[in-house]
Amino acid sequence: MTNTLFDALFAPHVGNPATFLECDDGTTLTYDAFLKRAAQLAHVLVETGVQPGDRVLVQAPKLSDIIALYAAAVQAGAIYLPLNTAYTQAELDYFMQDADPSLIVCNSKDETTVRALAKTRGTAVLTLGGAAGSLSRAADDKSTEFTAVERGPDDLAALLYTSGTTGRSKGAMLSHNNLLSNAIALTDLWEITSDDRLIHALPIFHTHGLFVAMNTSLLAGAKVRFCEAFDLEVILHELPQSTLLMGVPTFYTRILADTRFTKDLVDNMRVFVSGSAPLLAETHREFEDRTGHRILERYGMTETNMITSNPLNGERLAGTVGYPLSGTEVVISDPDTGASQPFGEIGMIEVRGDNVFQGYWNMPEKTAEELRETGFFLTGDLGIQTEDGRVSIVGRSKDLIISGGYNIYPKEIEDVLNDLPDVVESAVFGVPNPDFGESVVAAIVAETDGTLSIEAVKESVQSKLARFKHPREYLLLEALPRNTMGKVQKNVLRETYGT
Repeated sequence: MTNTLFDALFAPHVGNPATFLECDDGTTLTYDAFLKRAAQLAHVLVETGVQPGDRVLVQAPKLSDIIALYAAAVQAGAIYLPLNTAYTQAELDYFMQDADPSLIVCNSKDETTVRALAKTRGTAVLTLGGAAGSLSRAADDKSTEFTAVERGPDDLAALLYTSGTTGRSKGAMLSHNNLLSNAIALTDLWEITSDDRLIHALPIFHTHGLFVAMNTSLLAGAKVRFCEAFDLEVILHELPQSTLLMGVPTFYTRILADTRFTKDLVDNMRVFVSGSAPLLAETHREFEDRTGHRILERYGMTETNMITSNPLNGERLAGTVGYPLSGTEVVISDPDTGASQPFGEIGMIEVRGDNVFQGYWNMPEKTAEELRETGFFLTGDLGIQTEDGRVSIVGRSKDLIISGGYNIYPKEIEDVLNDLPDVVESAVFGVPNPDFGESVVAAIVAETDGTLSIEAVKESVQSKLARFKHPREYLLLEALPRNTMGKVQKNVLRETYGT
């Protein structure tokens, strides 16, 4: 039987004695040992009642077993659903309702809370983390062999949620072929091989850390220094014996701030990749001046995996995201008419290819709005393309804020603020930040006779939204700027308070 993603990424490593994961605690895992662990976890999934096509929701710490769990879910024919570990109880409850998973894997310390949410649905709960991890314990005595369930190219392999402009998160359905085609394109373009050693300090609950970093490493048989989180001391220690670093702009601004980061330190490094947020041109220049390396910036999103990349061998221009990947088409269209724009003209970035998702979970209307019958997906990003195909992003039509690599939609934060006593209305927008890419700012109009407390506002936001969504600044305004049609002009807010 065939299982598209498992056969390509995992099965070739059965019996492979080469090192795969090197963890913070000093433990290492060979490719063969990793595959045996994945088989043990797959047995637990099946015994827990997971069937092909079922969702396995995972909100757990970054441990080697969580990568093995991803492999196990693919092997068992399930749909892997990773969630940001910062999501609150209210947010988790929504994902559980919408995705209807047959199994939830959570952090051991969150077990009581998650079980309470899962109880009404009868959903099974297992845990990862520490000696109390029930999933890990259950797998320890299972067989190290598991026959992969048959899954084809169009079967779903993952469900990743991305925020919506209405505040309701959308589940992007990603097939085996969506993930595999993108991994092949990136591995070929960046020339990743078994000789490479990747420093992996990204979260593994979104496209960048899980599918870009891990899938390319698996496909190439590369070694991965698996860091639980970004730690500057660890990064500086690992650079001399590594060849790849995949990060977000925050990584690079923090590394550059340390005088120990020198050209000699990165003598063995082959390429530095950045994505998930715009990289400032000044960061590009400073990095090249310090090391002689030019950061390789690429562009992608949850629904499409990676779309474009600056070349490995060729000119990497600051402020651009490079060329469409092999097998991926990019067109720039008029946002109002959908007609193709001439080269050099700003328009909506549309993309088509094997990398483009299958639609939004339980949202056929939203799928029809953003995924054309021709197969082109409307990204919501505005950009321009040169005649030779190079793409630059100039703005985001949906007011998306990207801070520290996380996607943040203002409407979700505004809904929380507008429900507070003494708040008349609010407008949330992003301003440039050299460390995080963008910072979240909230402009609030308060009741004239009210007693609005910013501290009380902060407390309410903290209880309802994940930390990365919290505004870093609050502005009290007498009124929000509006156009003649009454629409709030966030461009005016950005221009006025951008510094």
